[in-house]
Amino acid sequence: MARSIRHEADLLRIGFAVDPGALFVQQFADHADNGDVRQLVAAAKSVGAIVVVDGAQLVPHYPTDVEALGADFLVFSGHKMLGPTGIGVMWGKAERLEELEPTEGGGEMISDVQLYESRWAPVPQKFEAGTPPIAQAIGLGAAVDYLEKIGMTAVREHEVDITGYALERLADVPELTVYGPSDPNRRGGAVSFELADIHAHDVATILDQYGIAVRAGHHCAKPLMRHLEVAATARASFYVYNTHDDVDRLVDALMEARKIFGLDA
Repeated sequence: MARSIRHEADLLRIGFAVDPGALFVQQFADHADNGDVRQLVAAAKSVGAIVVVDGAQLVPHYPTDVEALGADFLVFSGHKMLGPTGIGVMWGKAERLEELEPTEGGGEMISDVQLYESRWAPVPQKFEAGTPPIAQAIGLGAAVDYLEKIGMTAVREHEVDITGYALERLADVPELTVYGPSDPNRRGGAVSFELADIHAHDVATILDQYGIAVRAGHHCAKPLMRHLEVAATARASFYVYNTHDDVDRLVDALMEARKIFGLDA
């Protein structure tokens, strides 16, 4: 039978770890819902920190109200929410955006240019120098419209359902270790796992032969991998386009991988 290793953020300890006057940048992964985000934002705000929320794994999965979060900035990428690569969004409070200096110069971001000084255009134009990514912006807009048509509450409900089903089915795979909370309401649709002592890259290669695409590696969390004492994990990610049949095919492919690696001998 599979085993589960549960790790969750200790929000209370994170709150006490915020240094006064710090620029507090918190990356919120799939498992952090809006309530968790608000709690962390409040902890940072209590010491006067500027709060930047990395919402790349939040906005595509949950109904998100920027005013309710209370953060100074919220950023997220387009390709994680059915949009094209090469574009993302930065939302910021008006007063914070006014304080920021632009990092790029070019057409449309100035209101006046003199020999020794320039004046920036109003927000948001002062941050959008040169030719914008027109095609990407149109594609991202279409993705937003599509998700709004589905409804973000429905997106989250589907994610909880399919993730819960995946955790149930994966529990039937012998010598499979699943990482993260066992409650699908406390996690997102990304499920990391390890098959016996087989390297994740080898597992991913076998799964690919059965038409199953997973990611293998450190998942931008190498310190966590060291803490878990694993070389890497494989990760299956479920979203609005996945069905229970996809989960069944993953489990069947893992069973075949066990045979290939001689685990059933």
